[in-house]
Amino acid sequence: MQNLIGQHDWLELLDKLESMHTLTEAEWVALIDGRTPELSEELLKRARRTCDEVYGKRVFIRGLIELSSYCRNDCLYCGIRRGNKEAVRYRLSNESVLSCCEQGHELGFRTFVLQGGEDPYYTDDRVSELVGLIKKRYPDCAVTLSLGEKSRSSYQRFFDAGADRYLLRHETANEEHYSSLHPEGMSAAVRKQCLRDLRDIGYQVGSGFMVGSPGQDAKRLAEDMKFLESLNPHMVGIGPFIPHSKTPYANEPGGTLELTLFMIGCLRLMLPKTLLPSTTALASIHPQGHEMGMAAGANVIMPNLSPVEFREAYDLYEGKAHSGLEAAENLKAVINKLSAVGYEVVVDRGDSLVL
Repeated sequence: MQNLIGQHDWLELLDKLESMHTLTEAEWVALIDGRTPELSEELLKRARRTCDEVYGKRVFIRGLIELSSYCRNDCLYCGIRRGNKEAVRYRLSNESVLSCCEQGHELGFRTFVLQGGEDPYYTDDRVSELVGLIKKRYPDCAVTLSLGEKSRSSYQRFFDAGADRYLLRHETANEEHYSSLHPEGMSAAVRKQCLRDLRDIGYQVGSGFMVGSPGQDAKRLAEDMKFLESLNPHMVGIGPFIPHSKTPYANEPGGTLELTLFMIGCLRLMLPKTLLPSTTALASIHPQGHEMGMAAGANVIMPNLSPVEFREAYDLYEGKAHSGLEAAENLKAVINKLSAVGYEVVVDRGDSLVL
């Protein structure tokens, strides 16, 4: 971190961000590059206060079901990339997914998140059938999909089948940076258009990015913030980049806890009504990651409902937390842990207030 701005200047930037919910790209660069411990402390205090004013102390719970570890893509940072020949591959059957939902519903979950690689096995017909089965059996629940880039017509079919939300991180708004993280044939422009299509169709849309990914700097983070401001998503999920040994970025440094928390706070002030998860990646790099994310303005966690025997196989990055408080069956422990620091865990649909 460099002390590029004085206390008076950064207080002015925080005042503008808190009151107007926007900064110019140059102001974002100044704020990010010029952050100090004092600035971070003030930012996170304001972010938590803003979250409390909009959502109260409520923390929303989603049940994560990791559908498939197959992926057609070869993204340079991801452990389940097509080129990782040592990755353990699996697919959940409809019966297995419904069993996860049954367990989750009994525990109190009212949102199920079906996440997976871009697996060609899951055709439009198969995804639509699965969504329909879940919605028929659990009409009081929201279904969220996170299955990557699809055509607008595919997204429409899933929506018509009953899907409520779709999560698709844009990863980076900068085209050059995006190309450095993804294989030839993938582009930031296509990813952004997918997000716009999803929003146009009527989904509650989630986006986000990795903090500290190779090649990222304050200017690129500033571009991410301006893109998210224009998209106005219902949810933004960010977490630290964590390298995986079976990828080309195995030896790159990981993203830091400090910058991740700082960016969560920035997002809360820029998008007061959006839902912000305290992600598994955050909990994977620090034992109090969830609580620290909440203190920075986050208000969602996503415990793992996947069958226990497959959780290690969904290996996006090394050291991924998938047991203990990350496990859905330990929901009571999660509730007790967050209640002890003043939060109320809510096990309803937890819809975003973003219109």
